[in-house]
Amino acid sequence: MRLLTPLGVARGALSDSRRASRAAAIFGLILVLTPLQAASISKEQANAFARKMEQILGQGTPAQPEGARRTPVSEGELNSWFAYGATPLLPAGVSDPRITMVGAGKVMGQAIVDLDAIGKKKSSGGGFDLWSLLGGKVRVNVAGVLRTKDGIGRFDLESADISSVPVPKTLLQELVSSYSRTPENPQGLKIDDAFALPASIRQIDVGAGEAVIVQ
Repeated sequence: MRLLTPLGVARGALSDSRRASRAAAIFGLILVLTPLQAASISKEQANAFARKMEQILGQGTPAQPEGARRTPVSEGELNSWFAYGATPLLPAGVSDPRITMVGAGKVMGQAIVDLDAIGKKKSSGGGFDLWSLLGGKVRVNVAGVLRTKDGIGRFDLESADISSVPVPKTLLQELVSSYSRTPENPQGLKIDDAFALPASIRQIDVGAGEAVIVQ
């Protein structure tokens, strides 16, 4: 049987005190960081983004004078607009979109997607069907490089996952197609397809935390 000496008790108390101090420091750091993260999304930034979009659309009219016009848009402004102004424009079943501007054209996006509707549409009713196993709301993460030049854009997909489980490009394409179909485009959007940039935008330069729209 081990006997506790006064020195042993003191060492144990000191060890417990250090662990408690470390835990308190970590908890305090979390409390400090939480409001800083929350501050990156605000109504003011959402309004700033909306004003910049109106400016960009106005600059895209033929009546505007010649010459490059550059409009910076921050990651915080875009995500604030997603939080406060984008809901009516999002496809049904898609919510809480967020964008991270990494730099050198690379962007990472995430959103909550309700897979119930897709699962019902894709389920064949016989044999193994992956879509029949899917359902509910899940977080979809996508990363890739946005390349733009001379009014044309293209997104080069690098990775995608659903709830942190990597998924192939074909599965992501089914998600994109299902949520982007319109009467004018019944097939939906294709991830690899080039697309025309609106409002006479020539290119979009994506930097770390900010994108510059060039018209």
